[in-house]
Amino acid sequence: MHHSKINKLVNLLLEQDLEVESSFTLDVAPSILDQRASDLMQDVYQKLGGLHQPILLNKVKFDFKIDHYVFVYDNENHFNRYRLSSLKSKVYNTFSFIWKDAYLRLCRTYERDCLKSGMQERIWNGPPIAQKHFGASEEPGDLSGSGAAGWKLNAYNDAQIDLYSRLLGYKLIRIPKYENIMIGGSLKMIDQLLLSPNKGSALGIAAWVKRKCEKL
Repeated sequence: MHHSKINKLVNLLLEQDLEVESSFTLDVAPSILDQRASDLMQDVYQKLGGLHQPILLNKVKFDFKIDHYVFVYDNENHFNRYRLSSLKSKVYNTFSFIWKDAYLRLCRTYERDCLKSGMQERIWNGPPIAQKHFGASEEPGDLSGSGAAGWKLNAYNDAQIDLYSRLLGYKLIRIPKYENIMIGGSLKMIDQLLLSPNKGSALGIAAWVKRKCEKL
């Protein structure tokens, strides 16, 4: 469902004559991680309870790109206490992200939604590397103690994507599924609009994406 919504978003933007490149991927060369950048990722890793040396992505994938703007569409699994911790790290004091304050608020508000979908083993525990770096998870739904290693890894990787987008010279726009758009005189959640977009909502969504780019 998540990928279907992204595909619908990309396709309706293409239909409105926006030059969109979907599934845009960037290689991360070790050389971009100078001491300062390494220290920033170390801070995130420690805030999330990392047990060893930080593991670093060698590629970052964005849902789509328009010009030098890269976009990520975040579902409910990205809003919880661990993402909140990562957003309070030095990365976000060093670099400014226009969506940061909204994400802090959403992480505080929608963790219950994350629990509804995020207790599946593949999300709660994550891949084996998650428990190697963040410890064994508690039972699904138990956020005490070690909590959810998979959630922690997800929050850590989100912070990596945020940092690397800046180091590589792109402007990152994160779109939370909870964001509201004014369509036809009323506010509608983007996630709901993407379930069955019509011509009117497609025009409104395309204009909304353009405004996001203009604000940066």
